[in-house]
Order: sequence, then structure tokens, then C-alpha cells
Amino acid sequence: MNPLVPIGREARALWADGKGRSLVVIAGVWGLLLGTRMIYPVLLPYFRAEYGLSLAVAGVLVTVLWLGSAIGQLPGGILADRYSERSVMTIGTVVVAGGVLAVVLAPTAVALFAATALVGLGQSLYPIARITVLTDMYPDRVGSALGVTMATGDLGQTVLPPIAGAVAVAAAWQAGLGFMVPLLAVAAVALWVVLPEPNGSGTGMEELSMDVARDLLVELRATNMAFFAFILFLYIFIWQAFTGFFPTYLVEEKGLASSTAALLFSLFFAVGVVVKPTAGAAYDRIGARASLVGVLSGPLVGLVLLPFVNGLPALVVVTALVSTMLGSGAITQSFLSEAFSDDLRGTGLGVVRTAVATLGASGPVLFGLVADRGYFDEGYFVLAGIMLVVILLTLRLPEPEG
Repeated sequence: MNPLVPIGREARALWADGKGRSLVVIAGVWGLLLGTRMIYPVLLPYFRAEYGLSLAVAGVLVTVLWLGSAIGQLPGGILADRYSERSVMTIGTVVVAGGVLAVVLAPTAVALFAATALVGLGQSLYPIARITVLTDMYPDRVGSALGVTMATGDLGQTVLPPIAGAVAVAAAWQAGLGFMVPLLAVAAVALWVVLPEPNGSGTGMEELSMDVARDLLVELRATNMAFFAFILFLYIFIWQAFTGFFPTYLVEEKGLASSTAALLFSLFFAVGVVVKPTAGAAYDRIGARASLVGVLSGPLVGLVLLPFVNGLPALVVVTALVSTMLGSGAITQSFLSEAFSDDLRGTGLGVVRTAVATLGASGPVLFGLVADRGYFDEGYFVLAGIMLVVILLTLRLPEPEG
């Protein structure tokens, strides 16, 4: 059979019944938001020079960004359950645009940290609403829909950071980040215009109460969610530590130019454009356990090899190996989305993702402390060890049904 046939069939199914336009906008804005976030690691050397930040303090800055991206997911999930996903996603995008503008204008390090927190908070409103609306739109293809959306996110992370790096070299770091403000403003308008107006005042949960909390606890226990959340926390810790410092590591330890490091960083996400839809489709067919082990094995090897390799060709190969971890997002988010009932999906996702992302945000600051003490390479060995633990725990997930 021609391998393009099932891909074409899946694409037609995702586009059918007028849902394609909404999917394109949701995915496109997600690409802009993630691209904005991943400009930070590329500009980190500029932030260090401009505001006199050590590696450890730079790690705190990245942690502030990730922490902001985490703590708003619970309220974002609650709002998604009670009100319009369209409103929640639009407001979040507007807040990110305002935060980016504040970063560009920040006169001091304190202002930089505060504006960065605002960028993270705005981004945290988007993910849960994105998942809940896609789950409603594609009840039988949530893995594929999320895979496509997350691949578009990786496209944004592939294209925007090297553009930002090139603009920063040619002009100033402020221009390398500031060009995102008008793009985000247009994105907010597109969300409001294209996404359908909600029917009624909410999607199921009318008010927060002890009954809601009790029902949520029942669902968390019934799905063995604590075990899965622990796996997700370890993965997020690795991912945030790696992405937060990879460009800086390439410049300071491997001797690459900033522009070359930005391109290699973009390669990391470019692989995700292919891996994520494949991983999402694999989840739909073989379940979480087998698909997760498949996408996490390459990063284990890559993280072990990274300190030993030098030269651009070898670094390209290792970066591609590590980047297959990006496929786990389509798997874990699909698993989480299907683990909760319709009425509690947004709130349940918000609880789990806020908890694990908040804890995982410690990754960049801890990695920065290690790097500041001259143990940059050893930090990657630690990340490899944690990845091995993730794989071993993943093997204990239940077999897929059917």
C-alpha cells in the first residue's frame, strides 16, 4: 500500500465538516506562542550581557518563564470548563503580546523577570483550552489532531528562534524578540474571528464545589493518574533543563557561533514536526506505553553522547537523536485528555499539568547551578540517568486495551 494513502485519509478526516479552519488557527497560534517561548534560550547570552546575569540567575529567568507557563494552567482549565475556549485562548495570546512588549522595554533585571512572568502566565491560559476544544472537535482522532497541532508548535519553534537570533545579530536583541508583538496581535484577532462562538455559558461544570473536587479525586484515583503524572514530571524536568541551556552550551562549551547554535536549536524542533504527528497516530493505534518507549529511547542515547561529540556534523546527529523526545507530548496529552470525563476534562488537565509543570520548572535553575560550578557536561549525564528512569517507569504502564 502507498504510505501516503493513510496520511491523506487522516488529513481529509481532520479537515472535514468545516473543522479544518479552526484547527489551522489553533495550531498556528500555538506555533507562535511556543516559538516566542523558545526565543528565550537563543537570546539568553544577550540577557546575560545586558543585565549581568550569571548562568544560575539565567536559569532562574528561564524557570520564571516555565513557572508562569505552568501555574495558569489550572485556572485556564477551570475557565475552559465554565466559559468559552475561544475567549480563554484569545485573552492568553493578548497577555503574551503585552508581556513580550514589556520584556523589550525592560530597563532593569527586575523588570525583565516580571515581564517574563507575564509572558509565561499568558501562555499558560492557552494549552488546556486548546486540548479541550480539540477533544470535542475530534473525539475519534484526538491523538492525530493534537499531533498536528503540536507539530505546528514545533514548526514555530524551528523557524522563529533562528530568525530572532539573526535579527539580534544584525540589529539588537530587542528587535529579535519585539517582532513577535504584531504577529501575536494578529493571532489574537484570528482566534476570535475564526473559532466558533460557544453555545451557552459553559461546557459542563457550572461552579466549583466540594462535589466537583470529590469527583475529580475519584477520576484521578481511577486512572492511576499519580503514577503517570510522576513520569510526566520527570520528562518535563529533562525537557526544560535541556532546552533552557542547549544554545548556551553549544556556544560556551562547543565553540559554535551564536547563529549556528540557533540553527542547531531549530533543528531540534524541526524533527518534532515529523515526530509528533507520527507519535500521535501511534498512540491512537498502540497506546501510551509502546509509543512512549519508542520516542524516548533516542534521547537516552543522545544525552549520553552529547558531552563526547564535537564538530557540527556529529552535533547534528546527536541533536536529532535527542529531539525524538518531542513526540512524547502528543502521546501524554492524548492520554491525559481521554483519562477524564467531559465535564471535568479541563479542570483535570489543569490540575495535572499545573502540578507537573510547576515542579518540572525547577529543571533550568538546578541545571544552571550545576553549569555555573563547571559541570555542564556532567549535567547531561544526570539528565540521561533521569531519562532511563522515565523509560523504566513507562514500561509499567498498563497495556493498551483492545
